[in-house]
Amino acid sequence: MSEQFILEARNLYKTYYTPAKELTVLRSIDLCIKQGELLSITGPSGAGKSTLLHLLGGLDKPTSGEVWFAGMELNKINDEQLCRIRNSRMGFIFQFYHLLPEFSALENLILPALIKDHRDRKGLEEKGMELLEMVGLKERASHRPAKLSGGEQQRVAIARALMNKPEIVFCDEPTGNLDSKTGGEIIVLLQELNSKNNQTFVIVTHDEHIAKLSSRVLYIQDGKLLN
Repeated sequence: MSEQFILEARNLYKTYYTPAKELTVLRSIDLCIKQGELLSITGPSGAGKSTLLHLLGGLDKPTSGEVWFAGMELNKINDEQLCRIRNSRMGFIFQFYHLLPEFSALENLILPALIKDHRDRKGLEEKGMELLEMVGLKERASHRPAKLSGGEQQRVAIARALMNKPEIVFCDEPTGNLDSKTGGEIIVLLQELNSKNNQTFVIVTHDEHIAKLSSRVLYIQDGKLLN
């Protein structure tokens, strides 16, 4: 793997098999992502965007091909190692916020860090409050998800994804459940975080207007990257 890239995909294929047929969702995907890049992957529904993101983030395995992250081939490491990498070196933001309803915003935010290191809860809460302040939600720290708007919940999800200082953050339709104004604010926030922290962001979106705000845009159709 080249030192200038944080992540590479080589000749990726993903096929799903059913008794009736087989469906190839991704075909011959080659992709290199630089550290600090803000990359968007766009295309029509069903093109394979989310499937590709899941393969890049180690949430699923390709039928064939390789995914390399920070010099490691994800398919060749065991599940325990992969879980540690996803927890400590990667962040994930989804269209559905996946906040636990019984926990406050702060508690939801620090959960990944508690899994990584449960010994310093006070320190983690202090860091969590800093992140909530960064995303404009310091005053909402004790609120549970039901008391937060969709945009506020997504901001908590973003802060949670950043809690362990990941090198790369994967965003799967992060504005899909938001109105256009709130969605635009979320994308601007991701841009600011990318610029400030030099963290790598990979954003899957069907909204080409949002994609154009990124430093690079890739288009996928029928399972193939077209650029």
